[in-house]
Amino acid sequence: MAPGLGRSRPPVVDPGAASTPRLLLDARRTYRGGREVIAAWQRARLAAAVAFARGHSPYYRELYAGLPERVEDASLLPVTTKATLMGRFDDVITDARVSRQGVEDFVADPANIGVDFAGSYTVATTSGTTGTRGLFVIDGATMSVVNAMAARMITNWLRPNDGARIIAGGARMAMVTAAGGHFASAAAAARLRRSRRGARRVRLFAVQTPLPELVAQLNDFRPAILAPYATTAALLATEAEAGRLHISPALVALAAEGLAPGEQQRIAAAFGAKVGNSYAATECPFLSYSCTHGWLHVNADWVVVEPVDAQYRPTAPGEQSHTVLITNLANRIQPILRYDLGDSVLARPDPCECGNPLPALRVQGRSADVLTFTSPDGSAVTITPLTLSALVERIPGIEVAQIVQTTPAALRVHLQPTAGADSDQAWRQVSTELTALFAAHGLEVALERGDDPPRPSAGGKYRLVQPLPPPSLPPGA
Repeated sequence: MAPGLGRSRPPVVDPGAASTPRLLLDARRTYRGGREVIAAWQRARLAAAVAFARGHSPYYRELYAGLPERVEDASLLPVTTKATLMGRFDDVITDARVSRQGVEDFVADPANIGVDFAGSYTVATTSGTTGTRGLFVIDGATMSVVNAMAARMITNWLRPNDGARIIAGGARMAMVTAAGGHFASAAAAARLRRSRRGARRVRLFAVQTPLPELVAQLNDFRPAILAPYATTAALLATEAEAGRLHISPALVALAAEGLAPGEQQRIAAAFGAKVGNSYAATECPFLSYSCTHGWLHVNADWVVVEPVDAQYRPTAPGEQSHTVLITNLANRIQPILRYDLGDSVLARPDPCECGNPLPALRVQGRSADVLTFTSPDGSAVTITPLTLSALVERIPGIEVAQIVQTTPAALRVHLQPTAGADSDQAWRQVSTELTALFAAHGLEVALERGDDPPRPSAGGKYRLVQPLPPPSLPPGA
């Protein structure tokens, strides 16, 4: 234990006042200090975040009325949800200049993607696994923490010669992500591209692009860093194995989804690259990053992660949780405190063999299933769930959309319109957009409008894109 730490209170690095270089230095010292130092910083930052929320947010002032003056244990806090925070949006926000209506008006214009809102904030939208549309406001302090945690991640991922390969490749980065909406990744790409260096080195490739076109675009760009969704990376690895994709990135940085066992190794072999994975959320974009042993290490000096059961009771390390609660210790404008993220995780009960002192976990709740269709020439065409959900999410008038594959060439779409919206008009636009998407992939897919609204699973979560189940095996197979 470092002198003066343990149960003591280290001087808190105020994320609102700290520069990225200072946060980088702090992250390095904390990491080297080990578990006790990490825990001490977490307690101090939790106390500061709770105190700020109480002092500046009417919602949290009301919610925390009966709590002790200083809170260093997240389990003392009531649980919050996306539905609650969105329903009390104006009371949650700590800056009087920011309102729900103002954010709604801002995100209605695609030209604002990645543009500062109210002079200093980033806005991102998401539907998430719960089906409730989210509007998230991210302050500059959080972005500085994101940069510091990204540096920690890259330092742990890259081998000595990888940096040289990235420089030799012009440091070009291809972000293959959802486009056309205020998604966190799209906003990040837009912000990077506005810088002088980023304009030359960073390019956004829409995940909705038909695979042959995407392959051609990547072949032309020749990225040194490839940053796709995980299932898209698996599809691109298949293209590389087939000799159609000719890129040699030094790093493939995966995000957003889980992968089947062995897929990460296949992707690494296909590109001859280092492959890293991260588990994060718009609500906490710096949550974790992977190690060489397949575990995700939580940046516990800046986030509290609590695996819990269905009654929000702690789940023992080594046991799969029902959901996970997160507390973002950086963002002040829209506090995310003991927030139900909706994912099922397993916390590692012992130290990781990689030597990383940060706590480790594995995630089950974000494993995505691709949808497979048959083209007129008989070949299989795969489309990722995020390609479909990202398209539907940006259509106005829809609260929740659930897409279910009913046959190899048909989908049923269940819609929950927003209050006051014209549901028939929303359906017509969904049908038009999906038909155009499938046509771009050379597919004819029948679309059916579901009679009932989207339905949650037994666990209370919405599975927003559901592929056709595999055929049943005969008895004894």
